[in-house]
Amino acid sequence: MHDAASKVRATTNRAYRAARLAARRARRRWRAAAPQQRQTVRLTAASTALGVLVAGVTVAAAGPWDSGQRTAERAWAARQVTGSGGGHTPGADLTAPTAPQVLAAAGPVSRRGGTAGGPPGRSPQVPPPTASALADALEPLLEDGSLGRVRHASVVDAVTGRQLFSEGAGEVSAPASTIKLATAVAALTVRGETYRIATRAVGKGDGVTLVGGGDPTLTAKDVDALADDTARALGRRHVRTVRLTYDTSRYAGPELHPISPNENIAPVTPLMINEGRTDKSDHGPAPRRADPAGDAARRFAGRLREAGIEVRGGPREAKAPKGARKLAVHRSATLGALVERMLTHSDNDIAEALARQTALAEGEPAGFRGAGRAVERVLRRLHVPVRGARFHDGSGLDRTDRLSPALLTRLLTLAADPDRPGLRSVLTGLPVAGFSGTLGDRYGGERGEPGAGLVRAKTGTLTGVNTLAGTVVDADGRMLAFAFMTTGAPGRDPAQTSLDRLASALANCGCRDSPSTG
Repeated sequence: MHDAASKVRATTNRAYRAARLAARRARRRWRAAAPQQRQTVRLTAASTALGVLVAGVTVAAAGPWDSGQRTAERAWAARQVTGSGGGHTPGADLTAPTAPQVLAAAGPVSRRGGTAGGPPGRSPQVPPPTASALADALEPLLEDGSLGRVRHASVVDAVTGRQLFSEGAGEVSAPASTIKLATAVAALTVRGETYRIATRAVGKGDGVTLVGGGDPTLTAKDVDALADDTARALGRRHVRTVRLTYDTSRYAGPELHPISPNENIAPVTPLMINEGRTDKSDHGPAPRRADPAGDAARRFAGRLREAGIEVRGGPREAKAPKGARKLAVHRSATLGALVERMLTHSDNDIAEALARQTALAEGEPAGFRGAGRAVERVLRRLHVPVRGARFHDGSGLDRTDRLSPALLTRLLTLAADPDRPGLRSVLTGLPVAGFSGTLGDRYGGERGEPGAGLVRAKTGTLTGVNTLAGTVVDADGRMLAFAFMTTGAPGRDPAQTSLDRLASALANCGCRDSPSTG
């Protein structure tokens, strides 16, 4: 009798384990299914229970769902343009819906109270994914050996800020260019999205000073127009001969980034033309001028001469004298537009300029150290988790920078908060997978990876460091913010492909349990 009972128990245990394994596999298949496929299953099951088999057959015959819906979603994402930003791919319709549009699909906003960590007062109609479901979808992908030895991840509900998935989310590692999200949020917070950086010409007596304000996007045409305006102002004062100086005192500390000289960044000076580029490019690596401020001043001097103003000798560097009066001014694009351009193309020169604008607004010296202190201070006021973070530059080129995935996803939820419209360019500037910016040549286009047109994310790449942080609207229509950070990858391309698969898994995830699994 004892042996028989033992055999029964063993058989029962094996059956129980097999049933649990089968249920787990079924849950994974359910969570990976597109929403219409899950709806088909629900309708079919309900129809069977009610004896209305025809309804179930009709719904099932209406597929295949995934191809048609995903193609339509990608095309829709590529069509949504609000006309914002600068330097995006010419002629392309790339901007995905604004955060309020996306969040509106997740539920109405009520102004009575709120949820800690996210937009206040939102009552979502579409439930967020479950933590166990996301773990089933993401954990196997995080085990990919191409990601390297350090793999940290954070996924949060952008509506409430609630943590849905964590793999060392609070641990810090090198962020590479995803640190630009922190730079953007800090600069927008202290300067405002409508702020414009001024480049000025001032005069006193027969002296004219070109004063750099920190606009790296200043063009040769802008400098020419500034010189023309200056010449007219001098003419009204009956000044025909001048001595020219240029003032770069707005910035402090070393001009060269620790990795310089480098084609990814010019000397960091508040006066330059087209980011010090020596070619006709407006983004990406390019040869840089050794003395961009002096070259800008010489261009200004040449244009003054063409306008009939004699310039004695060559321009020399000096601070503008006290009491000098404004002659002319050029103002940059708005800070919101600069943020979009920076994020779309991962522009290091704009990033360092925005970090220094944060320092100036916070009363810090506008150098690498002062900018880092200012950015961290602003983020602390925003209650962003900065424990262990290090901001040694604004661009992420410094390998000693440190951030956590939790910090990055918190920045993204702040930018998605309907009560913070001034941060919206952090979302609208994110590259679109397969379509724009640094994600334009990833995800294989519309018929390639399933995340094409659906994932919006900031990339980060240094040798051995690969990161990705952004937003998706999942298959159920819920907006999620994510950050994946890896260090030690043996190769860049395989690591990027693995990161793209993780983001695609979120975009295509039906990450909620089926009715049968509870």
